[in-house]
Amino acid sequence: MMSEPKQERRHFLPIYTNAFDRVFISIVVLVALHLLWMRFLEAFLPLEVATIISIILGFLIIRYG
Repeated sequence: MMSEPKQERRHFLPIYTNAFDRVFISIVVLVALHLLWMRFLEAFLPLEVATIISIILGFLIIRYG
């Protein structure tokens, strides 16, 4: 009895990831965004804005990545 092959879900990350990989990528994005923010934008916008943006990006990466 042959079963139909499972259709693989397509995500926006270009690699196959599990939940741990997506959490790790989110943390790396958080750190990188904060470092770039402190270097280029902290004089104009507070660091809390970068935190809010990185939390939203982290949620999107973990949920849909």
